[in-house]
Amino acid sequence: MNMRRFFQILVILVVGFILAACRDDAEPSTTDENNEQETAEENTENADEESNSDASNSDSYTIGISLPAAGHGWMGAMVQNTEAAAEELAEENIDYSLVTSSDPAAQASDIDDLITQGVDAIVMLPIESAALTPAAEDVAEAGIPLINVDRGLETESYRTYIGGDNYGIGRVDAQYLVEGLIEKNGEPAGKVVEISGVPSTVTDLRSQGFRDYIEDYPEIEIIASQPGDFTAEAALAATENILLANDEIDAVFSQDDDMTVGIVQAIRDAQREEEMFIVSSGGMKEIYHMMLEGTMPEVKVSVTYSPRQGAIGVNLAAKILKNESPEGFEGELVPHDIVLDATPVTPENVEDYYDEDANY
Repeated sequence: MNMRRFFQILVILVVGFILAACRDDAEPSTTDENNEQETAEENTENADEESNSDASNSDSYTIGISLPAAGHGWMGAMVQNTEAAAEELAEENIDYSLVTSSDPAAQASDIDDLITQGVDAIVMLPIESAALTPAAEDVAEAGIPLINVDRGLETESYRTYIGGDNYGIGRVDAQYLVEGLIEKNGEPAGKVVEISGVPSTVTDLRSQGFRDYIEDYPEIEIIASQPGDFTAEAALAATENILLANDEIDAVFSQDDDMTVGIVQAIRDAQREEEMFIVSSGGMKEIYHMMLEGTMPEVKVSVTYSPRQGAIGVNLAAKILKNESPEGFEGELVPHDIVLDATPVTPENVEDYYDEDANY
């Protein structure tokens, strides 16, 4: 009996020892799992805090800019001024993506790319008004504010348009043309040539303003009208053709100072600079210099048309994105259309406008 009792006690002790050992092995495992869970929860909380902090501090934006490709003249100055304004916005944590195109189809593709990139606003100068209208509507559909500059669109699907008073430019040029004809011929009468721009609202409005003004003078006859595409080269070729076809011309209405450079060359090459004068627009310093020098053919007027429209557009886009009120506007009321003044610059006041260091 004593031996049996001994074995019973021994078995109880061994079983107790085994159970205690199992409990010792299990407890650290439970502790590790708890520690890992606590660490994971802390990491998640920290990540959420960092994410919330980034969201609350995120005030960076990207402005997409789409312009016609150009390295000189009015458009070249426009591109240069626009990019300079965009670079200055880096201090305000605003980046930009600038693309230039040589034809409407390429520009429409560039606009699609900017939409895909997810830019916050777009500043666009359309190469052609009708051709870029669908692209503008795509921008609106994507919910991106569009600042359209210079050439208008055949839609209202834009946040703001910034441009010169193109209809007013046509009328101012017509006014100086009438005065020039009276001085030249003793009456508001004569044979007039028009060199127009590319298919756009700019071209249409300048032409309409000009014609609306001179319709009160039936003795003024527009004997020819050809496109000069807003370039000196195309205007040179167009003017050469017109000069060959017409023996008598009293005045030329040039819709743009870049074209006027080519027109002047064609007239001089034909040795007809004493025969006619020019009315123009753009505010180009080369034309101002002709006025100062009194060279022939005489340029009676160049109506201002600022090449800083794109720069104005970029700064306005930044204001809209940051929900700030641009100077000169009450509260958040930014007009749908902003039209800049058309100021006539003549040989009499050109010294007040000529800037030798200007990029246009």
